[in-house]
Amino acid sequence: MSSSFSIVAAIILVTICVLGNSNAQLSSTFYTTTCPNVTSVVRGVVQKAQQNDIRIGAKLIRVHFHDCFVNGCDGSIMLDNADGIESEKDAVPNQSTDGYDVVDDIKTALENVCPGVVSCADILAIASHILVSANGGPTWEVQLGRRDSRTANRAGTTAIPIPFENLEQIAKKFSDVGLDSTDLVALSGAHTFGRARCPTFVHRLYNFSGTGNPDPTIDTTYLETLRQICPNGGNGGTLADLDQSTRDEFDNNYFTNLQNKRGLLQTDQELFSTSGDTVAIVNRFANSQSDFFDSFGQSMINMGNIRPLTGSDGEIRSDCKRVN
Repeated sequence: MSSSFSIVAAIILVTICVLGNSNAQLSSTFYTTTCPNVTSVVRGVVQKAQQNDIRIGAKLIRVHFHDCFVNGCDGSIMLDNADGIESEKDAVPNQSTDGYDVVDDIKTALENVCPGVVSCADILAIASHILVSANGGPTWEVQLGRRDSRTANRAGTTAIPIPFENLEQIAKKFSDVGLDSTDLVALSGAHTFGRARCPTFVHRLYNFSGTGNPDPTIDTTYLETLRQICPNGGNGGTLADLDQSTRDEFDNNYFTNLQNKRGLLQTDQELFSTSGDTVAIVNRFANSQSDFFDSFGQSMINMGNIRPLTGSDGEIRSDCKRVN
């Protein structure tokens, strides 16, 4: 009887270990033998791209983020329309995503040195890390070994946080993929560089929540600045800096901006202006850039671990825009 119990206990233990380590196949050394130059190849392409487009880091980390929130980090966001595939790019949250041409350039460069080895999903993770670091941000041990999805999920893009939601709605979307409040605040800190179009925040300037008045959580001087950039009924393609103090540097000024009521998006400012556990986290990151950097790196790892395809699941696409 004790022998039978031991066998059952061992089976349960193995099951728990397997389920509890579903991402165990991801590793920072995944390509050490199969594509040892992967990081330097990616760096060469993105450094050249950044010379032509200072915003490429913000663009690619956004694509990575949007990819991971739909079916996990599987590269599905990069697929174009095809038989049986409705592209996620055409969904509202993704219509302003950009940088896919640089991903294609990275993929071409990698296929030349190690064909059929590096996934498109991993390209996003590697490029995001390189570009955050290159703009003054932290480094972290990028976990690799993801494989690419053979399908897309346009309907699933409703899981992507959007700029018009309140803190409760955003927090739930993070919680639904296993990310907590620290992840929410830290990853929002990626808005320390990049731009946003007027339609993503103009409702805060003129008619917040249908009141006919501006969002009361916007600093009045900042409000006037934004109204000059985005006049009511103006050009929807106009861009504003997400961090007006150091627009292209990856630092913790984003959080100082929130303390000063100078968060650009509703989802930015609500991290500080809505009562909840995010307020203390914003204050912590505003007071310590190293604390923010440490948390950001860990949160990028956490996000990158959302339901990756590994082992024999999925494929390694030779072209990130289409299945093999």
